Amino acid sequence: MSARPFRVTVYASSSERIAEAYLPIAAELGRRIAERGWDLVWGGGRYGLMGALSRGARAAGGRTIGVILQQFVDKNVHCEQAHEMTSVADMRARKRGLDEAGDAFVALPGGLGTLEEILEVLSFKQLGLHRKPVVLLDALGYWQPLLAVLERGFAEGFIQAHFRGIYTVANDPAEAIEQIGSTPPWQPRGRDALGGGSA
Repeated sequence: MSARPFRVTVYASSSERIAEAYLPIAAELGRRIAERGWDLVWGGGRYGLMGALSRGARAAGGRTIGVILQQFVDKNVHCEQAHEMTSVADMRARKRGLDEAGDAFVALPGGLGTLEEILEVLSFKQLGLHRKPVVLLDALGYWQPLLAVLERGFAEGFIQAHFRGIYTVANDPAEAIEQIGSTPPWQPRGRDALGGGSA
């Protein structure tokens, strides 16, 4: 039995009210994931950045795997062209499905849901629960305020300095793909494996 393809979980907005300048960036990320022969795992929606992302992947011959709330299926906002789609009853199950399916994680711009998802993945990595690449794709400078908060956390000791390696920042999809392919698994050291005393 052959091993399954490498899978990249991407967190992204499903809003239709965002600036159109973000859409080609999401589509390019999906395309580049597919061109590497990787599967795309995403939140299963067909609107906003989620939709552009999955369409970009499929247009390049990529495989798309969605994990979505059943209530969103009932509202008919899911992507019917997905190669696989798993519907779940609650957000905890959805986040778990997205987390466990991915071999790497990328955050495109998004709202509260995207923030929750990527910060949980980072928290889990800090705790040594996984060693997978985590990339913040800073499209149009969207993540700069969050990066400033993280830097303040490091500067003031809320986040221990030895956790700097748990994420990378990409300016565009090409850089995000390069970082996924070249970032070695993060290895907790000593007390890092226990979370370092700060969350």
